[in-house]
Amino acid sequence: MKYDLITILGPTASGKTPLAAALADKLGTEIISGDSRQVYRRMDLGTGKDLVDYVVDGRPVPYHLIDIVEPGYKYNVFEYQRDFLKAYGEIVAKGKLPVLCGGTGMYIESVLKGYRLLPVPENPELRASLEGKTLEELTDILRRYKKLHNSTDVDTAKRAIRAIEIEEYYKQQPPEYREFPSLKSLIVGVDIDRELRREKITRRLKQRLEEGMVDEVRGLLTEGVSAENLIYYGLEYKFLTQYVIGELTFEEMFQQLETAIHQFAKRQMTWFRGMERRGFTIHWLDATLSMEEKLEQIINWINTNN
Repeated sequence: MKYDLITILGPTASGKTPLAAALADKLGTEIISGDSRQVYRRMDLGTGKDLVDYVVDGRPVPYHLIDIVEPGYKYNVFEYQRDFLKAYGEIVAKGKLPVLCGGTGMYIESVLKGYRLLPVPENPELRASLEGKTLEELTDILRRYKKLHNSTDVDTAKRAIRAIEIEEYYKQQPPEYREFPSLKSLIVGVDIDRELRREKITRRLKQRLEEGMVDEVRGLLTEGVSAENLIYYGLEYKFLTQYVIGELTFEEMFQQLETAIHQFAKRQMTWFRGMERRGFTIHWLDATLSMEEKLEQIINWINTNN
């Protein structure tokens, strides 16, 4: 069986982007970003775009879903699925094998699961008809819609009612709005030692501050993006905005931001380990291997499992 997609994932500062770019260059293909903040234009240093990573030996590697919306907009996973499918279709139409690369577990999993996520409104009439039913009765109703692979849907009556509400909504949608292609993907994770990861995060944070990350935030505020919206994006934009508007000193900002990024990287790894429990096979690569060794291993996995 042939792969439809190669996925490169890993926590922040693991080196996944240079690896994905080197792989895409070797395969003569293109990258689809799986990062929830790199979609924003002019939010470069704070989101760690590192666009220089998309140039391999002087050759630019085409990428998608970076710089596609304006700052202040609240992009979401439903839109990501839509935009991913468009980019995926464009790459496949050229006869190429797309490479998905990112650290936003929710975005990555949303396109690997094989079903479309839709924002589902509440259905008061349906909820009223289900009120008072036992959890066992609700579970039986949900089984009429789908096989119950996920037991968390029926942990409580409230969850079961919401699951039924979602399935009923999906059932009413035209096929093109509810179907998502099932993609066979080789999933490669970059495994970086915790202490090395912490060291790289701190070094990279200092470097980006030196490169003008504070000025980037000041510029966004000056062009009219509200402090509230920037804080909404979290991490760098939250703490740098609080520093720029005078809520934090530079030292407080640095310490709190550094801690927050370390915690974020830990949450990313927790999500990826959760994906494994949810049935995804992730082939882990040691981050300290040379680029040549990493590429050789990935090509071997592609050839072995195809």
